[in-house]
Amino acid sequence: MKIAIINGPNLNLLGKREPEVYGNETFEAYFELLQKEFKTIDIIYFQSNHEGDLIDKIHELGFDFDGIVLNAGGYTHTSIAIADAVSAVKTPVIEVHISNVFKRENFRHHSYISPVAKGTIGGFGLQSYKLAISYFLDK
Repeated sequence: MKIAIINGPNLNLLGKREPEVYGNETFEAYFELLQKEFKTIDIIYFQSNHEGDLIDKIHELGFDFDGIVLNAGGYTHTSIAIADAVSAVKTPVIEVHISNVFKRENFRHHSYISPVAKGTIGGFGLQSYKLAISYFLDK
């Protein structure tokens, strides 16, 4: 089984950025824990602050992988292009958020990704990624 985690803008700053919202752990450290926990599956990680790079990665992986866990960051609320990329591929995509976006600013309450994703998980901190990976293992 092959699962890809794709993170969008500013998520490279996890562990430094707004720790009261996102926690103190870097994603790289958390990713190592995921790899140890899910030893039987191939998990890759990609992060970019650039919309086109995220789209290219979805296109690249979206026909060969068993699942994509996507945290599009701020592009969640603005990018029709990323939503179109998710719609264009065969691989199921789960939208993930670290924070509960509905407890935050109003503009974060809308997602272009949710209507085209298999499902959405948010508000559980970095555990949201683990929950998404677990879905793919159980299907």
